[in-house]
Amino acid sequence: MKISKKTEYGLRAMVALAVMAGEDHPIPLPEVAQAEGIPEQFLDQIVAKLRKANFVRSVRGVNGGYMLSRPPEEISIGALVRLLEGSLAPIGCLSEEYSSPVDFCGRAGGCHTRNVWLRVMGAVANALDSISLADVMHDEVAVQ
Repeated sequence: MKISKKTEYGLRAMVALAVMAGEDHPIPLPEVAQAEGIPEQFLDQIVAKLRKANFVRSVRGVNGGYMLSRPPEEISIGALVRLLEGSLAPIGCLSEEYSSPVDFCGRAGGCHTRNVWLRVMGAVANALDSISLADVMHDEVAVQ
């Protein structure tokens, strides 16, 4: 599974908002873009999606900007990734866009390898769902 720039930037922006603004005061989007090195127009698109899904809220006016809609402990990284990335399915026959795996592939009913991808998807989902935004904020930065 490869994560897109949209998801990478979205997670970085959420951490930046959590650290810089929390739930107390809004931070202008250009400040977040500059702090994280994210193109402002792209960040604007990402934050619009985050706002629509109620991860962040906007405040208008001179001291306006964006801030978290709820505490970072209540924001699941799994939910963020699903919103920005879409399906966690590593292979098409597991995607939610098909009503049945057979709609994607006629071999799905007897495919033994499908179970491998089901396990991978479950492990990734469990890992992402077990991490909150607060966990990410407080993780030590690993230097290699």
